Amino acid sequence: MTANAIPAKTPFPVQVEQGRTYLWCACGRSSSQPFCDGTHAGTGKAPIRYTAEKCRLVYFCGCRLSSRGPLCDGSHSKI
Repeated sequence: MTANAIPAKTPFPVQVEQGRTYLWCACGRSSSQPFCDGTHAGTGKAPIRYTAEKCRLVYFCGCRLSSRGPLCDGSHSKI
């Protein structure tokens, strides 16, 4: 298993749509951050599904250290 990359030290703000499922990049290597583009192949990591309960602005974790992953919990402030 490969270590996670840290694509950003800040969260990614995304306006999500109710009922839509998003695939958050768990390995940090996607060029479509914060979403998966399949680059995790061979890393032992898999994207994490997030289904929006309502239309709103959410903050997807950019540092991959969040205990709430895929959503930001402020862990980036410690790196």
